[in-house]
Amino acid sequence: MSASVLLVVLAGALLHASWNLLIKSGRNTHVSTASIYIGAGALAALTLPLLPQPARASWPYLGASTATEILYGALLAAAYRTGDLSHAYPLMRGTAPLLVAVLSGAVVGEHLSRPLWIGVLLVSGGVVSMIFDARSGKHARTATRFALLNAFVIAVYTMIDGVGVRLSGQPLSYGLWLFALISGPWLVWSLLRRVHAAGEWRRQIATGIVGGACSLASYTVALWAMARAPVAAVAAVRETAILFGTVLGAVVLHERVTWVRALGAVIITAGVLIIRSA
Repeated sequence: MSASVLLVVLAGALLHASWNLLIKSGRNTHVSTASIYIGAGALAALTLPLLPQPARASWPYLGASTATEILYGALLAAAYRTGDLSHAYPLMRGTAPLLVAVLSGAVVGEHLSRPLWIGVLLVSGGVVSMIFDARSGKHARTATRFALLNAFVIAVYTMIDGVGVRLSGQPLSYGLWLFALISGPWLVWSLLRRVHAAGEWRRQIATGIVGGACSLASYTVALWAMARAPVAAVAAVRETAILFGTVLGAVVLHERVTWVRALGAVIITAGVLIIRSA
């Protein structure tokens, strides 16, 4: 993985942690999630007329990814509604890279070198280690189930998009179309809830714009990177979002960073450096 690709993926990780923080800090996680996806879809729709269309071969993957991403958003909101950010986020983002690494050989035909495998395992292990230091709420078991199920969903859509973006010939256009398509069902859901939560929706305007922009930029650069580096390596580096999430959680949500969580950050950093040098 080149230095330029690594830096872009790390920037995307920071953006990813930021929009997840916005969901967790909202009064209603499902409404916050919907507002962010709607905002991202609106921004994508404004840009799409200026770009070439993805290749026809990639459209089935866009359809499959759209359905999977909608499920991901619903599980994300459920996990944050029932559990802490520091508990659910590491579970989701830490388990997924291992699944991607296993699946990438069979689905994409990628065979990772030993250093890349070590890097993937270190990043994943470092993130998962933070689970043991997470401050779980009273519904921790329910949140854990949602988070682990979503880890599988993350692995599935990562593999779908890893193939689809390469077939598209247009990574940016592929990513924007994905968000435009995802926003449709969330918009319908929001319209159905408008009578009962009009005040809540008005409070979510800023979240939708800022979070939508962060979400759109985060995954678009990840798709761009997947077209230039191994899917499992990109997926692993993206999990450094937990580092940024830890800092944001401490500053914004006033979460306490203990030595266990700090050690997890060091392990993740070591994994990223190994992936960079492979």
